[in-house]
Amino acid sequence: MRKIGKQEIEDIAVGAALLGTGGGGDPYIGKLMALQAIEEFGPVTVLEPEEVPDDALVVPSSMMGAPTVMLEKLPSGEEAIEAFQKLEEYLGEKVYATFPIEAGGLNSMLPFALAARLRLPVVDADGMGRAFPELQMVTFYLDGISATPAVIADEKGNTALLSTIDNVWTERIARAATIQMGGSVMNAMYSMRGKNLKESGIPNILQLEEEIGKTIRLAKANNVNAIQEVLKTVGGFELFLGKVVDIDRKTESGFARGVATFEGMNDYKDETLQLRFQNEHLIAQTEKQLLCVTPDLIAVLDAETGLPITTEGIRYGARCVVIGIPCHPKWRTEKGIETVGPRYFGYDLDYVPVEELVKRGGQK
Repeated sequence: MRKIGKQEIEDIAVGAALLGTGGGGDPYIGKLMALQAIEEFGPVTVLEPEEVPDDALVVPSSMMGAPTVMLEKLPSGEEAIEAFQKLEEYLGEKVYATFPIEAGGLNSMLPFALAARLRLPVVDADGMGRAFPELQMVTFYLDGISATPAVIADEKGNTALLSTIDNVWTERIARAATIQMGGSVMNAMYSMRGKNLKESGIPNILQLEEEIGKTIRLAKANNVNAIQEVLKTVGGFELFLGKVVDIDRKTESGFARGVATFEGMNDYKDETLQLRFQNEHLIAQTEKQLLCVTPDLIAVLDAETGLPITTEGIRYGARCVVIGIPCHPKWRTEKGIETVGPRYFGYDLDYVPVEELVKRGGQK
């Protein structure tokens, strides 16, 4: 058990943006929401999963929708409270604690904003170890935990209670409703017991995010290479260094989809990298070879500062380093690859672990 204050939030926000692989919502907005709530209501208690009673009701808090929508439609925080209260009413039980559904920019921050206002603890665990675009793409789904009953809420005061036959249908129905509700909503779903979270969740994700943020902050203060320090922290690989020369990005079907093209620099001169994303980066490849593919993590970092850049934040002319990070072992199972592998997203590719791809290509 520990208390999370302003500096921890600042560091976690940076780490969340990196592990969010480009998605998960604008980390800056989420950080401001969390800081405001902590300023008003005080620090938030963070629990280790082992500290949560097995029979306690725990519910993740998150937003769904296209990250690009967040540039114009900011959440107030009331949506998340409304969603939680409606779910508690339906279940007839109070929520013991909340936690992030994913290690995404905004979605790692929302639990702190909600927890501060509702006086709840936050559990140091999530359901992805990164961010993914669809609701069924969580480790809880791999273990048969239902997403419903689920509540989604918008900023206008609309709420919807969903009960579906499976988690894929939860995604389909909730996504359609989200589009009608303005492109983004807050939700309360995947209610479970402490025992389920311990068995199916990915532990210590907030601790890792904080460590990443702290690493980048201290690297700047000590004038050392932030990207190399981050790679040590996450056990990742440098995939490419280049300048953004084209960005094709659009919001459709409730997702931010597109391709970012990078022209190689230094050791990567005369090479071109394409990043394909659906909210999150899914594939990194040059004309010659595949460099990294979902479910392994692909992150874009500013070449000078080491700070992560989201899919909606990629700009023409930006000089970036693209890195790859091995995903959690849960995603490398047969069901994990079936759920979030490249073929699910429509790419005619087999999953190959990033460390094997790096060996094949020879690390620069």
